[in-house]
Amino acid sequence: MIHASVLAYFADDPTRSYQLIQWLPVLEQLDQHHPVAVVARDASTVAVLEKRTELPITLAPSFAELHELYAESDAKVVLYCNNSMLNFQSLLDSRKLHVHINHGESDKQSMASNNAKAYDRVFVAGEAAVQRHEAGLLEFDTDRLVRIGRPQLDLRPPALLEPTELRTVLYAPTWEGDAEYNDYTSVDTIGADIVRAVLDVPGVRLVYKPHPKVTTSKVEAIRDAHQQILGLVAAAGGEHCAVTAGDILAVMPDCDAMITDVSSVGLDWLYLRTEKPIFITDRHHDAERLRQEVPVSRCADVLDEVDVAGLTALLTARLELDEHHLARVAMRHHYFDDHQVGDSTTRFLESVSELVALRDRLLGADPTGEAITA
Repeated sequence: MIHASVLAYFADDPTRSYQLIQWLPVLEQLDQHHPVAVVARDASTVAVLEKRTELPITLAPSFAELHELYAESDAKVVLYCNNSMLNFQSLLDSRKLHVHINHGESDKQSMASNNAKAYDRVFVAGEAAVQRHEAGLLEFDTDRLVRIGRPQLDLRPPALLEPTELRTVLYAPTWEGDAEYNDYTSVDTIGADIVRAVLDVPGVRLVYKPHPKVTTSKVEAIRDAHQQILGLVAAAGGEHCAVTAGDILAVMPDCDAMITDVSSVGLDWLYLRTEKPIFITDRHHDAERLRQEVPVSRCADVLDEVDVAGLTALLTARLELDEHHLARVAMRHHYFDDHQVGDSTTRFLESVSELVALRDRLLGADPTGEAITA
């Protein structure tokens, strides 16, 4: 039997475990207020998670085992960091409150999924996410949205980069997604061109930090381009480096500019490094669509297969004179409201506590979980 008030449910294999791993330190803080346990459906994932947390982890590979586990559990709230199809087996439990917390904040179409209608609450970062759900979904009750900021950005992981006197430019592309509509990667289109352009900027260190799923991609074009980029970085020598493992939040603090795709990474940079330039790639060659659907592009320089030819000169200029700083300050507020570092974790803890109490009230139970009788 799981003795926990809150369950973190994760149904996927280890290749997606990064989605939950980034939440583990925050969940460990929550555990100090409401006992937390992890429920996994894949044995290989359990092996990965056990190396990353002291939170109790229970494996329930079959639906029958999950049903039995939930029947014996006194948990009140279940948290979901993605939209795995197996989430619906967990959602069948009607005596718990189900909360989608996602694994990042981005402008990808998948961030406003119709699956949001299945959860009792959906935790989002701020105003931009609210507008994304309003615009993207039909008949969605926005009262389900709870604005908490981005708790992971309150963490301060140990630095991964060696100190340097050089200015550091981070190239952090996303993966190809699980469908064409959700493909924003630049790796297989202009990735190598971006790397060459950065390497040509005087007095700069390039850091290549791809999404974890780029390194394990089964798409031939992505695999080949990734290897080509690694080869370019290795051949350049010096302090240039590729970081293919570890937390990107441990890389950002030591960088002076970032080039990325439409992904959560760009918004993490906007929150943490508002004072530093950002470049966003446009895989779909549709500047107006990007401007409408990806607001952060309005305070960034946008790169496509044509613009990348001038990247060396543009990057050199931006490192000397950053023309978009004030626009980024305003855009940060659009995505994250007024949250400052530390606020998001507090808001997350408070919001979960409110739901734990709400569940007890809905079932007519006192705070100890015992039924209230007349």
